[in-house]
This record gives sequence, C-alpha cells and structure tokens, in this order.
Amino acid sequence: MAHLEVLIPRERIAQRVAELGAEISRDFAGHAVLLVGVLKGAAIFLCDLARTIDPALDVRMDFIGVSSYGTAKTSSGEVQLTKDLSEPLAGVHVILVEDILDTGVTLHFLKQLLLARQPASLKLAALLQKPNRRKVAIQADYVGFTFPDEFAVGYGLDHAERYRNLPDICIVRE
Repeated sequence: MAHLEVLIPRERIAQRVAELGAEISRDFAGHAVLLVGVLKGAAIFLCDLARTIDPALDVRMDFIGVSSYGTAKTSSGEVQLTKDLSEPLAGVHVILVEDILDTGVTLHFLKQLLLARQPASLKLAALLQKPNRRKVAIQADYVGFTFPDEFAVGYGLDHAERYRNLPDICIVRE
C-alpha cells in the first residue's frame, strides 16, 4: 500500500495560487483572458486560479485534453489530442494552465497547437515544475512551485486516476 507524505500543504497552495492570480491580474489589466486548462490534472488549479483573478477582468475558461502516458508513472513521449477547445483563439489573450511542467513534451505540443490558432498572446501557467526532467526547452510564465524529482499526487494530480481530490500535494511512497 502506498504511503502519502504531504510536501505542499493546502494553505501554502492557496497562498501561492492567490499570488499567481494577482500577477495575472496585473499583467492582463484591461484585457479579456481565456484560461485553457489541460484535462484532467489542471482542473482544480484552473478553478482556484480563476477565482483569485481580479473580477474586473473578463475571464473565460475552456479545457483541452491530451494523453501522453504509457503506464501509470511514465510518459510514452507521444502526445495525442483527446478533447479540443470549444471556441476559436484568434485575437484572444490565452493562458494555458497545466498541473505540472515535467519533460515539457506535452506543453510544447500544446503551445505549438495553440500558437497556430493565432491568439493575441499565449502564456503558460504551471502549478508545479520539475526543471531537472526537461526534455524540451520550454518555460512557464507563471509557476506555482519548483518540485523535486518525486511523483506527486493531490490537488488534481493523480496516480492511476486516484488522489486527485486530496487538498494537499503529496509524494507517493511505496
């Protein structure tokens, strides 16, 4: 049975998400913004982030789905689109919201896909990043936490679809 060790408690997550929301509010003051969440992992982060952005900003949300996992903990290296966006991006300020920036393969794929749709701007937000695992040169514009090379669950992150509902970010110990 797996043992879960809390690495980032819910209070620290809430504080950091609010800080990111304040940054986005400043950066996009006077503009409409579309938050695009990468399913399923970014859904909780996206919703909490949206609530911390200044209500004066016109914020809309959409979701995109991709798959790149071969087994429960390893990426296949191939990214496949499983759900596309509901609306066009041309001329829209877009923030792509991801749960974790790990190898960079998925975010690079999505960045290229979305840039081809000619948004007014495209920024990347990641709750967690693991820079030591990067295979593709890509950086997030908004980063919640830099994370050690450990397998994380909770706050939307999963292990075989389990643990997404945990309020803290935890490390799985076997």
